[in-house]
Amino acid sequence: MALPAVALESPAPFAGTLLDRYQAVREQTSRLCLPLSPEDCVIQSMPDASPVRWHIAHTTWFFETFILTEALAGYRPFSKDFAYLFNSYYNAVGPQFPRASRGAISRPSVQEIFDYRRYVDHHMIDLLAGGDYRSFQDLIELGIQHEQQHQELILTDLKHMLSINPLCPAYSKPGDTGTDAIPASNPSALRWTSYAPAVCRVGQDSAGFAFDNEKPVHRVFIEPFELASRLTTNQDYLQFIEHGGYEAPKYWLSEGWNIVNERRWRHPLYWVRQYKDWMQFTLRGLRPLDPLEPVSHISFFEADAYARWAGARLATEFEWEMAARQLPIRGNFLESELLVPVAASSEQSVQPAQLFGDLWEWTGSAYLPYPGYQPSPGAVGEYNGKFMCNQFVLRGGSCATPQSHIRATYRNFFPPQARWQFTGIRLARSL
Repeated sequence: MALPAVALESPAPFAGTLLDRYQAVREQTSRLCLPLSPEDCVIQSMPDASPVRWHIAHTTWFFETFILTEALAGYRPFSKDFAYLFNSYYNAVGPQFPRASRGAISRPSVQEIFDYRRYVDHHMIDLLAGGDYRSFQDLIELGIQHEQQHQELILTDLKHMLSINPLCPAYSKPGDTGTDAIPASNPSALRWTSYAPAVCRVGQDSAGFAFDNEKPVHRVFIEPFELASRLTTNQDYLQFIEHGGYEAPKYWLSEGWNIVNERRWRHPLYWVRQYKDWMQFTLRGLRPLDPLEPVSHISFFEADAYARWAGARLATEFEWEMAARQLPIRGNFLESELLVPVAASSEQSVQPAQLFGDLWEWTGSAYLPYPGYQPSPGAVGEYNGKFMCNQFVLRGGSCATPQSHIRATYRNFFPPQARWQFTGIRLARSL
């Protein structure tokens, strides 16, 4: 299967005025909600996920709390209760409603949340169109990028919620977004790209937005290595399953082996066995497992075990960044409207393929601060820094990531047992 032409174009720059960018991102979030009913927006399927309604409210709360209440004299918050309900984890701002119970409250209604959104948008647009927001410009940019992160979370959390419905409903069906099908292509054989040893500059050092965890720029010595030319496919991973990979402790880290047995993992999340055939739940509904698509919704533990079984390893985040800096940012992102990872094509000239888009790639690197790292001042300093423990770094973005949001230095992070995100595997080897 090949990406349609729209998905292979270079990402459109995140251009225009701050007002243009604010409106574009807010409108994109609203478009993601168009296929949904109010009932779709209120369910929380597990503690790690949040209802769509909460994401809509929380991203709005961010602009109200960190910008409007400070920038506009006499601004009246939409509801005093929302400061508690929709604060995620900012202890400096105040207490928060428990994350695991976000789906347990029926009010405010979905309609009230969208009224809240319109109220805040009205004041934000007034500020950006004619007010003095210069001292808040960095916070507004952070809020825009923050909302793009939640656009992906809306889709991943929604997918998990829909997957537990025995009717296997689709968020969108082929044709809903103008893409009837993913055209077939010649599959790409696995090859290896070699990299010589080098002292590599790591981190964001150019103009434009970056999160604090992408800084400061520092140097890392990288030994010679090679990267697989594409992501690991369902077909590849099936061999691991059929050869007893989930029953062989020698491939697993100790904690991973415990989790595999406690949770009885025997295949990736969203795989379903029907008679002799494998099916896979997607945002397009339940469909036959495509052997050539990248294997997705894999935990770090599974990715690491597969790599050991394959006689390889996961790349470090620094190796990944060294390779990615040499390539244009092209791939299957949210804007392609496919909402599934697709197979690498033998016609793709850029190697390694799929470094950007399709799936977030687990690396072997723990999520830690860079040398000299300093959290941002104020409450937003809690955005990244306090999570630098017991998590692993992922790189590259996914089919649910907005294309203007990603860059070679972007560091995503999740705990090693997480599987509900669009995560996959790229092999690496030392030379």
